[in-house]
Amino acid sequence: MEIKVLGPGCARCEKTKKLIAQVAGELGADVEIKAVRDLMEIANYDVMSTPGVVIDGKVVSSGKVPTRKEVRSWIQERKRC
Repeated sequence: MEIKVLGPGCARCEKTKKLIAQVAGELGADVEIKAVRDLMEIANYDVMSTPGVVIDGKVVSSGKVPTRKEVRSWIQERKRC
């Protein structure tokens, strides 16, 4: 599973990336987390507010640090597929 955190590398983006890594580790999920800082690439996802989270090409969140519960549900949903 590929998870991208979209944003300029601010504290909220780093917090989001760290949270995703923690939850993925707790769930034993095989994830690749990438930070996307290029504004043109971020714009291609139609994300206007960061941090944004993209899982396997689908935007699942933007403009906020997701909750642990949200991240857990995203990963569990994709693990079932």
